[in-house]
Amino acid sequence: MIVIFGKSFSPANADLMNNLFSYLDKKGMKYVVDKTFMQMMKGYVSYNRAPDVFENFNEVKGQTEVVFSIGGDGTILDSVVMVKESQIPIFGINFGRLGFLASLGKDKLEDAVDAVERGQYMIDKRTLLELQCNKPLFEDSFALNDMTIQRKDQSSMITVNAYINGEMLNTYWADGLIISTPTGSTGYSLSCGGPILYPTSGNFAITPIAPHNLNVRPMVVSDDVVLSFEVNGRGDSFLCTLDSRFRSIDHTYQLAIKKASFHANIVRLTDQSFLSALKSKLNWGMDQRN
Repeated sequence: MIVIFGKSFSPANADLMNNLFSYLDKKGMKYVVDKTFMQMMKGYVSYNRAPDVFENFNEVKGQTEVVFSIGGDGTILDSVVMVKESQIPIFGINFGRLGFLASLGKDKLEDAVDAVERGQYMIDKRTLLELQCNKPLFEDSFALNDMTIQRKDQSSMITVNAYINGEMLNTYWADGLIISTPTGSTGYSLSCGGPILYPTSGNFAITPIAPHNLNVRPMVVSDDVVLSFEVNGRGDSFLCTLDSRFRSIDHTYQLAIKKASFHANIVRLTDQSFLSALKSKLNWGMDQRN
């Protein structure tokens, strides 16, 4: 069974969703739609038959072969939280803008259905990071992209003491600090000057945000270490993010990052790859001499 999940809907995409449902019905494939996403499409999308819906993923988890994540990379991040430890494969269909993870164009919906029907697709196992804290913070404490510590509601920088396996690494005077997985290395971390990590490299990247001490540079560490952090600053509160989720913290919060015990399964077609996405989405190596 295919689970269809999205967190936003544009009426401009109504025909595409009509075609998707019609094609699934034509193929006789079983599918179920997230109830909230279904409500967003109400009045715009028509059906040969009303699709089954679900409110809680646990209702359909045991029958699900793959999740169709309809949207952009942010929708994939939410899909990862939805499937949790089940590691059910997630197929990103790009209805957004860049779509680095959701790499299949929305004009390829039938190709996605055919690939699932035939079992002709690849699965990339993507590392997740796990956040631990001395106080309750996030209900789901794992992330596909990154964890950040940032200043909040103040103009002055913050101070982050960072440790590797309990040994002092550095004190960062900066606007914040990003800890990214290989998947997240092409996102926020990259925009702050961080390195691109190959998906199977087995590393984390530590990237400061606008560091005050200019001799501090991004650092790559093995993902089998534990990274821990203490944060201080002139303000009383700071921002901690885990992918697209965020919470306010203060100096009493002690944070630690390690590799999660499970991974995310991201689906791609056999003619797609991480390197081809770098070239097509980020214009990697683009030069008129090439």
